[in-house]
Formats: sequence, C-alpha cells, structure tokens
Amino acid sequence: MTFSRPLLLCLLSVGLTGCQWLPEKLTGKPQEPVVEEHAGCYADIPDFGEPACLLQEWVAFGLASQRGDRDWRDLTLQRVSGDTHDQRLARAVVLSWGSESEWNRASELYKADLSAAPARLQPLLRYWLNELEGRRALGQRLNESRQAQQTLADEKAALDEKLDALTDIERNINSRQQTE
Repeated sequence: MTFSRPLLLCLLSVGLTGCQWLPEKLTGKPQEPVVEEHAGCYADIPDFGEPACLLQEWVAFGLASQRGDRDWRDLTLQRVSGDTHDQRLARAVVLSWGSESEWNRASELYKADLSAAPARLQPLLRYWLNELEGRRALGQRLNESRQAQQTLADEKAALDEKLDALTDIERNINSRQQTE
C-alpha cells in the first residue's frame, strides 16, 4: 500500500501537468498555433526605437558585451560613438565589460543617461549599473588590500633589519663578556 500511494501521486501529478500536451482530438479544445513573439527583434546595436523589442535587444547586447573580446569591444565602441542617449548607454554596456580603467567612464555614462531610457528598460540598466558599481567597489577594496599588504611587508622588512642589528649588538656584548 505504501508503494502504490507514491506511484499514484506521481501518476496524478504527471497527468495534471501534461494535459496541455494531449492532442486536440482527445481534449476537445482547438490547439492554438505557437507564434514566437518578436521574432525579428535582434539588432546588433540596440536602441530605444522598437518598444516591443527593447528588453530582448538590450539583454542580447549585454550578453554579447560580456562575452566579446577586445577587438569586438573596440569595433562596437566605434559603432556607438554618437551622442544620443541610446548610443551612450550602449557604450556604457560595452565599457562596463572592458578593463577596470574603463569602468569609471561606463559608470558616468550610465548615471548621466539612465533617466532618459524608456521606463521599461530602466530596471535592467539600473541592475547593470549596480553590478558595475559592485565590481568597482571590489576592485577598490582589492587595491586597498594590496597597498595595506605592501605597507605591512615594508614594515616587516624594517623590523627584520632592526632585529638583525639588535642580534649583532647582542652577539658583540656576549663576545666581550666571554673575553673578559
């Protein structure tokens, strides 16, 4: 009986979740054709032009920026060199996945043009800005940690020199006491 109860529950859950896959003849409901929304929404460089494609294009561009190499970034930066808000934000996306030296410029662009983006796109751009700021903060903490480590290493070296000098003095004192 305990074996049949889990089996019955499993079959019941499969039956309930799989009803939409039954053919029209068995369910009595006409099947609607599956149409992919916004099938033509993938431009290389996103803009604010097509509201239906806004998120798809910007997410795809963000992923391409993250995966792109230096050559791809350089070429794309040339393509988005204009002064419109969408091109400046596209530059921010590209720069945010570049070197650490480019992160400051990306942050400035995000902050300057985020409010000009369509309301539907702003949460995504704000998320990317926050993620960038997090990476910048971690980079700054890493640099501070490296500087502190270097300072400690310098102090240790100075203390080692003083210890060696004190050890030499102690040896000299001990050798004088033995000869007297």
